[in-house]
Amino acid sequence: MNLFNVRDFEDVAREKLDPVYYDYFAGGAQDEVTVRANEAAFRRLCLVPRVLRGVERPTLEVNLLGQAASMPVLLAPTAFHRLAHPAGEAETGRAAAQAGVIMMAAMLSTVPVEEVAATGATLWFQLYIQPDLGFTASLVRRAEAAGCKAIVVTVDSPALGRGERGDRNNFHDLPPGLHCANLRGDGNVRQVVLSPEISWKHVDWLRSITSLPIVLKGILHPADAVLAVEHGAAAIIVSNHGGRQLDTSPASIDRLPLIADAVDGRVPLLLDGGVRRGTDVIKALALGARAVAIGRPVMWGLSVAGAEGVAKVLTLLRTELLNALTLCGVAGPGELTRELVVA
Repeated sequence: MNLFNVRDFEDVAREKLDPVYYDYFAGGAQDEVTVRANEAAFRRLCLVPRVLRGVERPTLEVNLLGQAASMPVLLAPTAFHRLAHPAGEAETGRAAAQAGVIMMAAMLSTVPVEEVAATGATLWFQLYIQPDLGFTASLVRRAEAAGCKAIVVTVDSPALGRGERGDRNNFHDLPPGLHCANLRGDGNVRQVVLSPEISWKHVDWLRSITSLPIVLKGILHPADAVLAVEHGAAAIIVSNHGGRQLDTSPASIDRLPLIADAVDGRVPLLLDGGVRRGTDVIKALALGARAVAIGRPVMWGLSVAGAEGVAKVLTLLRTELLNALTLCGVAGPGELTRELVVA
């Protein structure tokens, strides 16, 4: 494939996908201010390299919550992969396994978590806590049985953000033949319920029913990051849901240093939102993240060439990351510090 960066993949995916499905993956809430801000914020930041450091080839391996990964890039939880490829999330899992990266398997997957796990990928399971706690517990048990290594709770969704592209396209449900496979039971498919009643007490409850690490995804305010630590979160993902929830919320990378200061190293931080280049990964790591997660780039790769396309996206980011680390004069992600990043 003569595609040289992540944006090349998006260009091809736009041509291959049904325009309604492209809009679903690419779009965000309302005016999509936050969608654009995520990428623009990275472009505003500059890297200040060190020179004559005598560094050999950088190493990229990282350990996250006891799981080894080949580089500090994870696959963010994204829904409805079968809109992009007939094999859906199983195809994405094969790419994650091949690349040796962690995949956050979405609750709203169009392939059951068991089938994704069968690819050999290291999985964390993303969860929307449901008001029906019995059903929520059954999802957690299912994730545990499938071998998932952590539960990623999306906490920024007390209601569904209004995506106007979906409104214009009248796209509000999966087409016939597709469904949210993890929500199927007793012959029926449940509807996901986003509830403003979900609170910190539900995080405490979740901790009481599983021994898996709990990661909270969707935190932008330092006070919430402190509360997350106090309520036993094993890690935090600094995220604005890719701009799909509250429009005009700030770019994730702009909030990362504030949250890193508030957490003060007590738990690892991850970041998603706007990562498109290896230099973006470096900026996030230097500002306090242990790793980043990518969502839309995975969907572009999947749309273009299935598992091969996702693997190519990851290879491009790996190559860019190695190159940028070398040019910054550091031997690995652990050596990145804030002084390398300026606005």
